Amino acid sequence: MPDDAVAREHGAAGAGVPAARAAEEERSAFSHPPVEPDATAAYGDHPDQVIDFYAPQGPHDSGPLPDDVSVPLVVVVHGGAWRAPYDRRHITPFAGFLARRGFAVANVEYRRGTDDPAVAGRWPDTFDDVAAALDALPALAATHLPQADPRRTVVTGHSAGGHLALWASSRHLLPTDAPWFLARPAPLRGVVALAPIADFGVAAKLDVCSGAVRQLLGGEGEFAERQPYADPALLLPTGIATTLVQGRADTVVPEIVAESYADAAAKAGEVVGVTLLADVGHFPLIDPAADACAVVAEEIAQLAW
Repeated sequence: MPDDAVAREHGAAGAGVPAARAAEEERSAFSHPPVEPDATAAYGDHPDQVIDFYAPQGPHDSGPLPDDVSVPLVVVVHGGAWRAPYDRRHITPFAGFLARRGFAVANVEYRRGTDDPAVAGRWPDTFDDVAAALDALPALAATHLPQADPRRTVVTGHSAGGHLALWASSRHLLPTDAPWFLARPAPLRGVVALAPIADFGVAAKLDVCSGAVRQLLGGEGEFAERQPYADPALLLPTGIATTLVQGRADTVVPEIVAESYADAAAKAGEVVGVTLLADVGHFPLIDPAADACAVVAEEIAQLAW
């Protein structure tokens, strides 16, 4: 993704962060070549309904681990404000990084915006896809990623993908008329949400990603009606271990969005971990060259192992 496109989409050189540092964070995160998966499988008929699988790697670049080794499965959900131009390719270096840390990795694609690149998400397609991908994942991973232990599944996502990761862990709390409702919690070991758009009320007031939250739900006229079906801050307590990782210098999805979600969880009787990283913006969390990315891997490991 070109640096200028990222800057237009996310406004990363905002107040409170020196523009040069923000630009460098963007440049670094998007400078890595895409990492090709070991396998790809479809969970539906649409071209975007696919999951890329990355086999866990042994230490010191010793190659993939044997099929009879059992390791945690990390499900990656990419961000990009739910807009069509931003697909899973930009997060493949992060997926490869996790595989090199010994995790089995599933990188989920899903339907995003329309042909208009400024429109965020599709209702209900974006949610249909994330639910379908998670439901199909155990069987697909058994075939394409035999090292993955489904009992140790952690979902992680960045930005808009962080929202979807939190939402995927809360489907048992949806209104029962929701097509994505689960009668019991999803079998997840935990969720690690990275700079997530975790509270739609706060994000809408801040106009995060240029109105993306309202667009995702179909616009102003549909926002209030659909919010209970989509807003993680209204779907608590999940009963699933959850950690948020947030850069304190993030002007794309400001710290207050994560803090508001954690406050809502506390009011619901649930403790959500929040790891705040000083002098870190939005993109280092998924940049294999950044120290923040190593912190993310450790947070995942703490839940997965």
